[in-house]
Amino acid sequence: VWQHYMVTGSVAFLRFTGAEMLVEIARFWASIARRDPDEDRYEIHGVVGPDEYHEAYPDSDEPGLRNNTYTNVMAVWVLQRALEALDVLPPHYRDELVQELTIRDEEVDRWRDIAKKMKIVFHADGVLTQFEGYEGLQEFDWEGYREKYGNIQRLDRLLEAEGDSTNRYKLAKQADVLMLLFLLSRDELLTLLHGLGYEVSTEQLARTVDYHLERTSHGSTLSGVVSAWVLARYRPEEAWRFLQHALESDISDVQGGTTAEGIHLGAMAGTVDIVLRCLTGMRALGPVLRFDPALPPEVKQLRFSVHYRGQRLDVDLAEDRIRLGVRPGVGAPVNLLVHGQPVEIAPGQDRELLLERAR
Repeated sequence: VWQHYMVTGSVAFLRFTGAEMLVEIARFWASIARRDPDEDRYEIHGVVGPDEYHEAYPDSDEPGLRNNTYTNVMAVWVLQRALEALDVLPPHYRDELVQELTIRDEEVDRWRDIAKKMKIVFHADGVLTQFEGYEGLQEFDWEGYREKYGNIQRLDRLLEAEGDSTNRYKLAKQADVLMLLFLLSRDELLTLLHGLGYEVSTEQLARTVDYHLERTSHGSTLSGVVSAWVLARYRPEEAWRFLQHALESDISDVQGGTTAEGIHLGAMAGTVDIVLRCLTGMRALGPVLRFDPALPPEVKQLRFSVHYRGQRLDVDLAEDRIRLGVRPGVGAPVNLLVHGQPVEIAPGQDRELLLERAR
């Protein structure tokens, strides 16, 4: 919803479709967040994160997990977007929506409070944990199980056959915490955490990436997409390997029989998304379209076009340059940021900028 509004700038979409969805999703997360009076922090219990290998605590009757980092951060993000949607609507549209959905002032105040006081859990060394209690789980014998079984992508099935459970170990089926760096840029994530009172460094994020990738079996084709995206800014050579794996997932039936049940359409779309948005660093920031290219050595050139704010933008990206052009027509110029440099291109015009290769 928010991406659609950022790309189109359509206030009508926000008023008649988008804002209502954001408000109702915000209401859901606010309804299950509970304040801990001792810490003056909000918590979310009884959830399963994207990982899927952890559904409960070992030897516990407690349903689900407490304070999954991905869940808590994205709950804050959606609360912020709901508040922002209400703020950017013209007053008459906002008043109509408030009446239609019976949005009370105290409800909005609660959203703001949660968005400032959500609890995020860290390991003792500053790594973002997967969920509260994760650090106390057992380390898994990755080398031993690879030697014994070879392909261990589906650890849940292997451990279940042995009478064991993935709930006991520090491992993941697929990206969980790292989903945050797939959906949000590093700056967005650091700013959100700062707003919650957590000062996190880029070095902490890098260690978080290393820590969780070492403990992920990638038992889902989508995990390769997310890992390729995240590693593009940290370890490009490994990102390329993950992208290739995702591209081959159905052609080679990498999961050994699942393709016959249906192709992995999400992973296929994800590989296209990596090329268009990750390798180019293309992000919609409202009236400004941002590019921070980071082409791996294996990719020499990309050419594509996108619709943005009513204009058609042609993009031609190479190792050392980027050419941007707006198709002829009417309408306002397109505002861009290329490696932080502002560029304005009117319909019918194009610009070429030299780039330094990312190192």
